[in-house]
Amino acid sequence: MKNILFLVIIISSFSVIQAQEINWMSMNEALEAQKKAPRKIFVDAYTTWCGPCKLLDKNTFTNKDVVKYINKHYYAVKFNAEGNEVIKFKDKVFKNPGYDPEKKGRNAVHEFAIAMGVSAYPTMVFFDENAGFLSPVKGYLTPQKLEIFLKIFATNDYKQVKTDEEWKKYQEEFEGTFSS
Repeated sequence: MKNILFLVIIISSFSVIQAQEINWMSMNEALEAQKKAPRKIFVDAYTTWCGPCKLLDKNTFTNKDVVKYINKHYYAVKFNAEGNEVIKFKDKVFKNPGYDPEKKGRNAVHEFAIAMGVSAYPTMVFFDENAGFLSPVKGYLTPQKLEIFLKIFATNDYKQVKTDEEWKKYQEEFEGTFSS
């Protein structure tokens, strides 16, 4: 009986640990998934040498509220903006022709990163349910600062915010719920 109880506790703990991770996929996988079940796409464009990108992984993408919200509302994409992945997007193929696998640190910028308007790392990019580009959000964000962007796009509130004044008002009235 003790062994069964121990086994149940271990399995339950494993489930909790698993539930606290973002379900990352490639952009190609997200685009395929979108065809079967439309959902917005959240892209984390990072590089291997980027310190703030590592902080985002460590502090923001492990927050239980962020994990739960992203997994529920988005297809989450982890995209190395200096990597060599081949992406097929809207009848175009994006590559990184300057990629050097021997290079340590900075590498050539991927064509898809350029197409998404990524000019700093990290940059999080949002796409709608039809893979239509919505917006890039640059820099390291805490869970609480990322929350407003996750929610404005997931709820389609962004369609009502058209001016700087409306964005300022939206921010002032936004009541976050993500924990620290």
